[in-house]
Amino acid sequence: MNQPILFSLQVYGIAIVVAMLVAALIKLLVFVTGRLERDAAAKSVPQGEVCPVSFGILDEDVAALSAAIFAVIGPHHILHIAPTNRTWSSQGRAAQHSHAGFQRPPR
Repeated sequence: MNQPILFSLQVYGIAIVVAMLVAALIKLLVFVTGRLERDAAAKSVPQGEVCPVSFGILDEDVAALSAAIFAVIGPHHILHIAPTNRTWSSQGRAAQHSHAGFQRPPR
């Protein structure tokens, strides 16, 4: 009787060790890929000319327009939540739940 309990504890111990090793490997992979992505993003920052437009647009105007576009498109915020007019859904629900006109069949 003691042998099966000892065997099951060994199996659980091995499973715990394997799970911890897999978790550590995943953590390492996430760390390494995050570091590589951060380095790649730092290298992809444009250097020099902001906008290759040669129509006589000043760099300050391009910067101001870019800032305005980012301000509009940037982080999204919910500005207003208002109840909508759902008369069609409430009428349909009332028609489904209405007992008017419902007659039981004769027995």
